[in-house]
Amino acid sequence: MGRITTHVLDTAHGKPGRGISIALYRVSPQQRSLLCERVTNADGRCDQPLLDGDAMEVGTYELDFDIGTYFAGLVPDLPQPPFLSIVTLRFSIADANAHYHVPLVATPWSYSTYRGS
Repeated sequence: MGRITTHVLDTAHGKPGRGISIALYRVSPQQRSLLCERVTNADGRCDQPLLDGDAMEVGTYELDFDIGTYFAGLVPDLPQPPFLSIVTLRFSIADANAHYHVPLVATPWSYSTYRGS
């Protein structure tokens, strides 16, 4: 059964990104539709898949990570507005029966992602 999962790693502090708000959207040429909102747990992960089962469809998705609020709570001298606030990752699902793990590795000034397992 296919699913989308994620987690956040805070490489500035060497720990999981706890308490980060995440929103998942399905994207089409006409609109961006909100599918779910979650907050990361102490391990930087969501307690449930962001999407799974029959809700999985081939197509394009976006994940919004509110890392600006997260880092503002940890680094009091960050400039305002922060360099990064909402990080949006756009990715596509080609196989609705596969597991797509889409993590975010972030600092207040940079980020990267990859397709995990």
